[in-house]
Amino acid sequence: MTKDLERDLGLPSVLAISIGAMIGSGIFILPALALEIAGPAVIVAYALAGLLVVPAALSKSEMATAMPEAGGTYIYIERGMGPLLGTIAGVGTWFSLSFKGALALVGGVPYLLLLLDLPTKPVALALAAVLILINIVGAKQTGRLQVAIVVVMLAALGWFAAGSAPSVQSANYANFFADGVGGLLAATGLVFVSYAGVTKVASVAEEVENPGRNIPLGILGSLVFTTLLYVAIVAVLVGVTDPGSVAGSDTPVAVAADATLGYAGWLAVILAAMLALVSTANAGILSSSRYPFAMSRDKLAPPSFSEVSERFGTPLNAITLTGAVLLALIAFLPILQIAKLASAFQILVFALINVAVVAFREGSVEYEPEFTSPLYPWMQIFGALTGILLLTQMGADAIWGAAGITVGSVVWYFVYVRSRVDREGAATDAIRRQVGREALTDVESAIEETPNEVLVALTKQADPARERALVALAADLVRADDGRVVAVRFEEIPDQAPLTDDATVQSSADLSFETRIGELADELGVDIEPDEIVSHDTKHAVVNFAEHRGVDTVVAEHEPLRLRSRLLGDPIDWVVRHAPCDVLLVDNLGYDEPKTVALSGDGGPYPPLAVNVAGAIAAANGGHISMWHPGNGTDEQQRTIEDYQSELSALLSVPVQSEPFRTDGGAPPRPDLLVRRGADQRVRDAVLDDRPTVPNPGCTTVTVYPHESRRPGLGRRLLERLTF
Repeated sequence: MTKDLERDLGLPSVLAISIGAMIGSGIFILPALALEIAGPAVIVAYALAGLLVVPAALSKSEMATAMPEAGGTYIYIERGMGPLLGTIAGVGTWFSLSFKGALALVGGVPYLLLLLDLPTKPVALALAAVLILINIVGAKQTGRLQVAIVVVMLAALGWFAAGSAPSVQSANYANFFADGVGGLLAATGLVFVSYAGVTKVASVAEEVENPGRNIPLGILGSLVFTTLLYVAIVAVLVGVTDPGSVAGSDTPVAVAADATLGYAGWLAVILAAMLALVSTANAGILSSSRYPFAMSRDKLAPPSFSEVSERFGTPLNAITLTGAVLLALIAFLPILQIAKLASAFQILVFALINVAVVAFREGSVEYEPEFTSPLYPWMQIFGALTGILLLTQMGADAIWGAAGITVGSVVWYFVYVRSRVDREGAATDAIRRQVGREALTDVESAIEETPNEVLVALTKQADPARERALVALAADLVRADDGRVVAVRFEEIPDQAPLTDDATVQSSADLSFETRIGELADELGVDIEPDEIVSHDTKHAVVNFAEHRGVDTVVAEHEPLRLRSRLLGDPIDWVVRHAPCDVLLVDNLGYDEPKTVALSGDGGPYPPLAVNVAGAIAAANGGHISMWHPGNGTDEQQRTIEDYQSELSALLSVPVQSEPFRTDGGAPPRPDLLVRRGADQRVRDAVLDDRPTVPNPGCTTVTVYPHESRRPGLGRRLLERLTF
């Protein structure tokens, strides 16, 4: 049994963690790179980036107060979007935070090298090892260290901004937008990662005192403060240096301080840079180590990562793993490029955060945040779209890098997670309910569209009992509106035999057929017209007759898959694809006033045609409908299906009952007739055909194929398959 984490981080620690997570490479390293892209407009780029972070900050603040648990981004996306996207978010964010921590340490060393002649990697490795040990000792000590670092760092930066402001030269702002909107957006995409740490505190929400108050104040307060600080410092940085003297420098703030404050200011900036970058790495280790911790508790990672040390009260194994990754990155990999790629993934995660809020609010899961984002859902839509826009500004390498992390996470999900987790996200349920509502709307609009004329296509020799079953079924379909049944015997002769008058002369079998149909018409009380057609190609003849007569529905038996059918295709399948109307294919085991009509889909909403057919047959015979559905889904899925079936029942004029079945056995009671959806080849081509296995009903089965004009689009069918 795992232990809970102690809540010992107050508002000062929350602000310190959030500010410390942001003020690092974003101000001490990136301005030099952004100046090369946008020139003086880099000032606007920092302001715009801060603005574009607001939706994610609001969304994450809301979800953090509803779910103050360790794991932050992972928790919200996993609960909102499901285990697959949760795994992607957890693994990807964990890696990207580790990358950024390593970048902060390596990026801080050039400032230190201004004072001491030391090798870069050994110093960065030593600093990383110290920070890992501090994080193992405990979050309280981490928070206290963060407060001290941030106070000293901000004092030095404040001195730089205030002391250098009088030296600003307006000429340095000339040609402000010389690089145009493209340069501005590219620079905004680059410096966006400067604010990625704003929501980092949410990953330690389980250790925050009074999270409903401290988390929103900490996130939003630190974002406003840091944005203003960034804009002020970058404005001074550009204004006090000659154009081009800072662009491309490894230590841009030190260069500016040396020009305005002399040796003392230069030294203070170096100290602030070192503290800021160490602070970023420290916050990165603290927050990133909580991702494997939270994922382990949800069975998305091995259970050892959720163990809390009895001595230190921290997730020792999770911190150790994170530290090992951090040390390996510093020692062996080109960290700057990897960190840039990981930052692109952070932008994608911010977009998912905004979508997750929509999923929670629109889904049926319990969701009661103490803080709610204003301007919902427009704020979230704006955040998601601008996040994707910024991602495109990061370059092809960044996009491929984010894709690589995503693919690796998906592999981990299918190899390790899928067999251990059967949860689903709030988004899945929200989409499922919307799909169900659309299906109900379609049923409501189509429920009065009973067929007026039905063609019974007799395409093979059948005994009178089977023939009667098809005609009786068709009669029940048209009975409510006094419609007509056209029963046609289609005879196919070899291609080499000419269609002469002799071939079309009625035989004794034809006359006997017409007599039987006449007797059926009297017995069933329905207008039934017999006919016989001879052709070289039965399937074309069926389609041509249906089109010529303008029938509403074709009823035919399934063709057995003979060798010719396997090689050249099932002729009835061809009829389904080319018929000008709906087609009902019957596995004919007899038809005798069915009282229990089972209605089965493929795990999704029932198609309107199937509902109409089942309702017409049940009404004609004084029976009821039994709605079959898989009974072994998630609790949310079962609740949604029950609500959907309840609303569907209210639309029907016959009694309805629900019959769940398990795909691994436990069939419902045998019905008199089963009506089901036909396979959708478009969906089979798009995804694996993993429809729930419907129990063998042991009775006549009617498979419905609506006309192409009335079939739902591929996108909706995929949503039905994936969510139901």
